[in-house]
Order: sequence, then structure tokens, then C-alpha cells
Amino acid sequence: MNVIYILWLRQLKRYFRSKSRIIGSLGQSVLFLVALGFGMGPIFERAGQGNYINFLAPGVIAQAILFMATFSGIELIWDKEFGFLKETLVAPVSRLEIMIGRTLGGATIATAQGIVVLILTLLVGFRPISFMLLPMTFLIMFLLSLFYTALGTAIASVLTDFHGFQLIMNFLVMPSFFLSGALFPLDNVPVLIKNIARINPLSYGVDALRQTLAGITNFGLTTDLFVLGIITVILLVTGSYLFSKIEI
Repeated sequence: MNVIYILWLRQLKRYFRSKSRIIGSLGQSVLFLVALGFGMGPIFERAGQGNYINFLAPGVIAQAILFMATFSGIELIWDKEFGFLKETLVAPVSRLEIMIGRTLGGATIATAQGIVVLILTLLVGFRPISFMLLPMTFLIMFLLSLFYTALGTAIASVLTDFHGFQLIMNFLVMPSFFLSGALFPLDNVPVLIKNIARINPLSYGVDALRQTLAGITNFGLTTDLFVLGIITVILLVTGSYLFSKIEI
């Protein structure tokens, strides 16, 4: 347990020392909220869909979590490159504990990022349907963070360079975000996009957040939580296996 706590704490310290990383990640979310929220809002309302800020805010929160969680894998490659990981792996502790500590640290940071973005959405006019549902919202944020942090760790475990990781993650992250229903309703989209959204893990995270924050859902909260729970367990097991196979 001490190893898990130490690695969790180390991830947090790394994040809070990087002011440019904090500002950059928050700036992207603010851009989506302001540019899309106010730019597309009138069109969304004329289409009879209601307040676009209320629809968009949960998607932007999920976007902040997605980017922060997946790119936490870069730190694993950084540790490989500069020898810190070797020092950690030769220590008389379980690799599973090391992986859990790193993953929990990344998931905690991504969840905190999501909470900060939630606060920012309040400043641009978003209002949750009930503040009583916020504990469930935070749970969904953490589950989504855990899944994508485990995904980033799994991919970083089999790569050795930053450029390869960034290319693969951009290939996965951007389509995952834009085809999740974060920016537009999935009700009347073409069948192909709707089917892609159904196999996209982020779609269920966005839908769950939108259900608890705005009262809008496509799949149902029970389905969202079930799918997120199952795929998170699968990714944690996969990530743990790949991490255990890292050669030093």
C-alpha cells in the first residue's frame, strides 16, 4: 500500500508543478465552451433542441478528462527514457502495485481536471439539474478517468518513444471525442455514426454525465455505468499485464 500511495502522490506533484500543462488543458476546454457554446447556441435553439450550453457542458467535461487521462501515459515513456522506471521496477515490490499507483494518480488528476471544468461551465451559464446528483457525477468522472488512464498506460507499456505514443493517441482520442455525441445529439445522425457511437466507450461516459447534469440520455444511466464498469475492468487487467511485461 505504501508504494501505491507514494506513486499516487508523485503523479499529483508532477501535475501541479507543470503550470503550462494546467493552463493548456483548461484553455482547450474554455475554447470549446465559448466558441461552440455561444457560436452554435442560436442555431441549436432554432432547431428546437433547447439551450446548447446545457447540452455541451457534459461533453466538454468528458473531453477534459479524456485528454488528461490518456496522455498521462507520456509520463510512463518519460520514466522509461530517463531511467526512473528502471529504478522503480527493480525495487522489491509488485509491478501490479506500481501500475495501480500510477493509474490511480493519473485518474485522480483527470477527475480533478473534470471538476475544475465543471466549475468553469457554471461561469458561462450552465446549471446542473440537481446538485444532489453531483456525487454520482464525480463517480462517473472517476470511472471514466480510470478507464482512459489505464488505456494510456497499456499503450505506453508497449511503446518506447514519445512520437509514436502521440500519433497513436491522437488517432484514438480525436475520433473518440468527435464521435461520442459530446458536441451534437445522436438522435437523428446517420446510422453509421450512431453505430460507431454505440461501440465508443466515451459515448457512455458523455451520456452518463449528461444524464446526471442535464437530465438528457440516449442509453440510460444503468447501461452507461454497466458498460463503463466492464470496460474499465478489462482495461485495468490488460494494462496490468502489459505493464508486467516491460523489460528493463
